[in-house]
Amino acid sequence: MHRNGRLFSSGTLRDYLHKNLQKITQAVDAWDPEKFLITTEADVIEELTNAFRIVVPTLDREGVGIEPLKQGYGVVERLGDSLRVAQNTVTLLVPYTGDRAIFALQPNPHMEPGPQGTVTDTEVRLAWTGQSTDHEFVRRALDERISEITKCLGWARANVNGYNAQIEQVIPQRVHARKQALLASRNLEASLGFPIRKRTDAKTYEVPLVRKKIKTESAESSTDPSFKPEHVLADADYEEALRVLKNARNQLERSPSLAGKLDEEEIRDVLLLALNSQFEGTAAGEVFNFKGKTDILIRVEDRHVFIGECKFWKGPKTITDTLNQLLGYLTWRDTKAAVLLFVREKAFSEIVSKALGKLEEHPNFKRRGSTNEFGTRHDFVFHVDGDPSREVKLAFLPFHLRQADSGS
Repeated sequence: MHRNGRLFSSGTLRDYLHKNLQKITQAVDAWDPEKFLITTEADVIEELTNAFRIVVPTLDREGVGIEPLKQGYGVVERLGDSLRVAQNTVTLLVPYTGDRAIFALQPNPHMEPGPQGTVTDTEVRLAWTGQSTDHEFVRRALDERISEITKCLGWARANVNGYNAQIEQVIPQRVHARKQALLASRNLEASLGFPIRKRTDAKTYEVPLVRKKIKTESAESSTDPSFKPEHVLADADYEEALRVLKNARNQLERSPSLAGKLDEEEIRDVLLLALNSQFEGTAAGEVFNFKGKTDILIRVEDRHVFIGECKFWKGPKTITDTLNQLLGYLTWRDTKAAVLLFVREKAFSEIVSKALGKLEEHPNFKRRGSTNEFGTRHDFVFHVDGDPSREVKLAFLPFHLRQADSGS
């Protein structure tokens, strides 16, 4: 169906946006509690943000079409008499993308009266009817109508931009508040604890670690119909482990005469030595975990809390194969991982760029995280095989381990 008559005149855009903001809390609370608890906050936020975000229409002037000319008759008043005269009707079809509802709402500022037209889900129909056969005259009249609509959409866009920015703040706050309220009402501990401690003699290794009180967190799983707290490595301990690995990498990169002679297993052993020198707990290589093998595994009691894969670059397929291996043997308890890529070639930046592209191409990829200012660490979020709601934090750490005789 078409909406005939004046555009931008059925209500105010300001009131519409205000009512939408008031609906956010209701939309968050409408989620089933069990589903809400087993779905990651990021996924809930993304779904709600997509539902509430408004896209102001954009007219596609390049795609304008025209219907066949229609001839008919109309009545005009002339010197007090009603005369029946021949008329032509020209209808332009202007495609658009965006939310159709905006065409009915009055922006601030606005024009009186609003431009005339009819709107479908894909196009705006602008009709001109008159006696003139001057195509330039008709074209100018229709161009003016398009310009009026474009101006109104510009005002609407300015109104909506502020609303869209506001929902990106309000929705995460509402989602987090409800998650915390549900956890509190069930009297569940969202953090269960791991006995990872920094060694008392770690200072002799000059690793820039700042001791923090260990905080552990619960992971969220959709493999069980009800929410359960699960044992995972806290973000602070994950960051400390990654800092140890980055420090060890820096030492290796500064010692090409040593690093150039080491194979994959020997480099892994160096990294394991660095980890074990800093943490009380166990870090071991070639440890079976669910299925397959892992290169670095931090294991506390019977829990696997960090998994790292060490690989030499042998082309883009290296990344795909490594991710398939890593994500394939991650169990429901494993939520933090790392890919440590060793590069011998000189074209290091080019190889890192290719590797990042392959990481994003993987079917389990969900979104990018942050990249540090030097590009020496890139964060990603993936999901485990068969469970899109089970998120895996993955840090990508590239190592440039050149041969001593290759220009180091």
